Amino acid sequence: MTTPIDAPRYPDAPRWDIVDDLHGRAVPDPYRWLEGAPIGDAELTAGWSAAQADLMAAERASWTHTETFAERIGALLGAGYVSPPYFRRDRAFFMRKTGDQEFGILLTLDPDGSERVLIDPMELDPTGLTTLDTWQPSKEGDLLAYMLSEAGTEESVLRVMDVATGEIVDGPIDRVRFSPIAWLPGGESYYYVRQIDPELVPDHELSFHRRVWLHRVGTDPQTDVMIFGEGRTITNYYGVTVSRDGHWLEISSAEGTEPRNDLWIADLTTSPLESPALIDVQVDVDAQTSFLFGRDGRAYVGTDRDAPRGRIAVTDPNTPTVEYWIDLIPEDPTAVLNDFAILDGDELERPLMAVSWTRHTVGELTLHDLETGERIGEIPLPGVGTMGGLIERPEGGPVVWFVYTDYTTLPCVYTYDARTGAVELFASPPGTVDVPPVYSRQITYTSVDGTQVRMFILSPTAEPDRPRATILYGYGGFGIPMQPGYSATALAWVEAGGVYAVASLRGGGEEGEEWHRDGMLGSKQNVYDDFHAAAEWLIDQGWTTPEKLAINGGSNGGLLVGAALTQRPELYGTVVCVAPLLDMVRYVVVPPGQKYLGPSWTVEYGDPEIPEELDWLLAYSPYHRVAGDTAYPATLFLVFDNDSRTDPMHGRKLCAALQHATTGTRPILMRSEAGVGHGARSMSRSIEESAEMLAFTAKWTGLGDE
Repeated sequence: MTTPIDAPRYPDAPRWDIVDDLHGRAVPDPYRWLEGAPIGDAELTAGWSAAQADLMAAERASWTHTETFAERIGALLGAGYVSPPYFRRDRAFFMRKTGDQEFGILLTLDPDGSERVLIDPMELDPTGLTTLDTWQPSKEGDLLAYMLSEAGTEESVLRVMDVATGEIVDGPIDRVRFSPIAWLPGGESYYYVRQIDPELVPDHELSFHRRVWLHRVGTDPQTDVMIFGEGRTITNYYGVTVSRDGHWLEISSAEGTEPRNDLWIADLTTSPLESPALIDVQVDVDAQTSFLFGRDGRAYVGTDRDAPRGRIAVTDPNTPTVEYWIDLIPEDPTAVLNDFAILDGDELERPLMAVSWTRHTVGELTLHDLETGERIGEIPLPGVGTMGGLIERPEGGPVVWFVYTDYTTLPCVYTYDARTGAVELFASPPGTVDVPPVYSRQITYTSVDGTQVRMFILSPTAEPDRPRATILYGYGGFGIPMQPGYSATALAWVEAGGVYAVASLRGGGEEGEEWHRDGMLGSKQNVYDDFHAAAEWLIDQGWTTPEKLAINGGSNGGLLVGAALTQRPELYGTVVCVAPLLDMVRYVVVPPGQKYLGPSWTVEYGDPEIPEELDWLLAYSPYHRVAGDTAYPATLFLVFDNDSRTDPMHGRKLCAALQHATTGTRPILMRSEAGVGHGARSMSRSIEESAEMLAFTAKWTGLGDE
């Protein structure tokens, strides 16, 4: 493998003599100036960033695989995608994207059977900087609430469209980021979540202070009635739904991203819409619970209370508290319950329930008697992979829709018809792709403490034939599972001769809520131990070597690979760290006047204001683990200027610290991108980003040099 003779010459980066006294601990922060204005030094940061861009351009010029990867990823994404249909009476709403479109478009299937475009982001903004964040039709399907944001900020603006005419009949309403829309029957009103007037809060709290409001379509949002949230924790998120018949209101509350929620319901037939009489269902209980109000008058309770892998109970909505819950679908000791749908109608002998599960991340779909929960059988899926959420008609019926995918199969929409017992293809992406031959397997390895962890391996051969350039990917946080799914990036890598592995680390949701909690707060090191053990297994089994092993992760996964490279730099040859958190002492700091969500995550990581929790964070914080006299791996940081979830200062600070400390010849680089944030971006930008990550990885793992 070709490597440079000399180490790169890095841009000047002064080390400020800043040492914070935190609970009696001296914590140096020499690169605080890279936090930018108003905390750091904006001019120095801009100059340093420009010099890093020049360094990145010189490195980019040495890559030989970029165009090939871009072409292949583009081709593998060329089929586009299609979503399941979401029915409202005699109309269906769905998303679809062709391979040459930058974004998916929202369409309606009208009552006459014709398709019509409702929202095309590129028609609204040909620059490609506007994204459709979410949408929700009214219960009758004649109105559509939708949210747009610009330049990756995710600061959504809400509008309502008349579906028949396309006319905007409500909005714009700002400050609605992450808001649900809970339509009331008739479409005259909806409940939603909005932050309070920014003039009423301190500058560093602009991302918080959400409330639930009642809005009447066509009226000034300043006249909206506040329903819920006053006086509660400022980082709370709220969920709000209204049952199909408008009888029941449900409000949930969670502090930041904590894995629990409080829950209330109200009978809207006996109390005013403006002041619903909320009943406590679950308050100050360490569990996640939600209600679905069935067409049969029962409330179906999805909960992990006393069941970390999930269970379904039933109750009368008039007696909604736990002592009245009756188990319908009990917890499975080895599978995680994900979703359920009700199948009914005169054509069935009895009403049924379809329940989706994952067993060690692989999807299953079972069928049950709705009244008793008795398991009738298993519904066959198209393969060994992942199924999306179950979609039913709001008015009921014997058919349910779902999406299926695996590592080599495009996501397609299927139906299960309880009348015939048949699973049939309903809709495919509009194009086709030539998927390369890939071997896929799931293995189990042992972590440091003896825990059994699973990992998927995609490779060109059934068994290791020689050490190959390998990418190990992981996430390990927030209860999010890494499930099998079609990935153009992974397929392009394997087609080029590499190995791609995905580890199901603790901290995720692969094995239920206990698996998540075993990798959060004071147990976060378990995640990194699982990741190191995955790397060692790949090496020991002959799939790769440390020099040929790359690790890749984004967001919380960026923290993962940042911790991995600072804890075990000798174990990894290449690192790609995307939109990361890396300074775990200051990840909660919100620059005055800016919107940033860091304080929402103290429930996952810990709060540096609490001495014990500061110790947890300092034990693995990548920025604080950098050591001199160490040859660090080739490392590429990707940061996005409008990222309000993981501020780009994290990538800048660790990049500078590693460039100062490394004794190796492999480069430490940073790729910054303007006009995008943490989430969605245009297809062309996504392809360019993925191709450059693979090209960098190919060079430093020696892909093709074997």
